[in-house]
Amino acid sequence: MSNKLEVKIPDLGNVSDVEVIEILVTVGDQIKKEDLLITLESDKASMEVPSSEAGTVTEIKVAIGDK
Repeated sequence: MSNKLEVKIPDLGNVSDVEVIEILVTVGDQIKKEDLLITLESDKASMEVPSSEAGTVTEIKVAIGDK
């Protein structure tokens, strides 16, 4: 049986218009817990989002430029 986990962007407080500037994985990649998945950028800072679990990337629901 396959368990799927949807990774959500962490709460960034009062920051809006956060843009996806880099996708660091592709479908099929084997990842470990804490491996970096995407990079986000706001007008104040950039942030890399890590995986909360190990597994295989089966789908990517964002694209570069998404907010």
